[in-house]
Amino acid sequence: MDWYPLRLTTPVKQHVFGGRAIADRLGRSGLPGGRIAETWEVSDVEGEGATVREGPLAGTPLRRLTLDHPDDLVGRGWRGPHFPLLTKFIDAASPLPVHLHADDAAARAQGEPNGKTEAWHILDARPGATALVGVRPGVRRERLRRALLEQDYDAVLRRLPVRAGQTLYVPAGTLHSFGPGTLVHEIEQTSDLQEHAMPHRMEDGAALDDDQWHANIDALLEQWKPEPRPQFVPGLRLPVHEDAQRVVLCAGPYFALERWQVAAGAVLEHPFGTALLVSNAGAPVSLTCDPHTLTLGRAETLLLPAALGGVRLRGPADVLVGYLPDLEEDIRRPLRAAGYGEAAVAALGEGLTPPGTPGTG
Repeated sequence: MDWYPLRLTTPVKQHVFGGRAIADRLGRSGLPGGRIAETWEVSDVEGEGATVREGPLAGTPLRRLTLDHPDDLVGRGWRGPHFPLLTKFIDAASPLPVHLHADDAAARAQGEPNGKTEAWHILDARPGATALVGVRPGVRRERLRRALLEQDYDAVLRRLPVRAGQTLYVPAGTLHSFGPGTLVHEIEQTSDLQEHAMPHRMEDGAALDDDQWHANIDALLEQWKPEPRPQFVPGLRLPVHEDAQRVVLCAGPYFALERWQVAAGAVLEHPFGTALLVSNAGAPVSLTCDPHTLTLGRAETLLLPAALGGVRLRGPADVLVGYLPDLEEDIRRPLRAAGYGEAAVAALGEGLTPPGTPGTG
């Protein structure tokens, strides 16, 4: 097959917490009027799967390409029931509901192939913006349940300051929320499983009856993990040359996310052996995967199939790049070579502490 960079259809969610920042701040065109809470940039979620928009593969579902051509599309011998990565832009003009996502084991108990670990890269945040992430030390299940029913979230959850340019890796089972005034690029496992603690629907704000609300909280508590207390990190820089850099924002067994920045007139070239999800965080950028050259508009995304093998960006460029990492080859080894210590690398996510390190198990 003659592979080329894929533009995909993009599901749009107009949940009650959304605003207009994806259009007004990021410059995304073609969005409907009203609130825009989320754009699902690359999605193979059941019922919300993308299809190819342009070229010889136009109209082909992402799921079909994944199942029929896993090596050429995803790469590295990957096999699975759907494309493994989901990426979004999220506008938390108002706070997101307090919620969590199932881990892989809990998801399989519900008949789903996997759960959802995720990470947020903060694109913009108003002064004083915060996020709720994980429980305070010593909080037990009954105390947490009581606080959720009282809607006294600060009594039991950690509230962290949010700043543009930082990234947070959120393991499945971690209670969390962010907003108001927060614009995020999110990468995660392909899943839409979630349990909410709120007494209303996130889609339209409609009130839940008490029986449904209490049942939701009990379901949430069955999947809650008390241990994760993640912290925002600034990312680790990998200079390419004096006019270009890669910043490794987060990494773990399910995904890695980087931010690539290239000065005007300069070029960044990068080989790859696994699919890249490239989302534009800046001005329109010229992107080449030989022999294909195209322009990636503001807040648009491309899926670069693994078979393309390499990409060239001409500056000015400011893009976010998600992929399935080999943690040793793609993350630990280049960051060690750049002079970073084990603690700094391990802070990027899960699975990055070398085996045998005391206290890691």
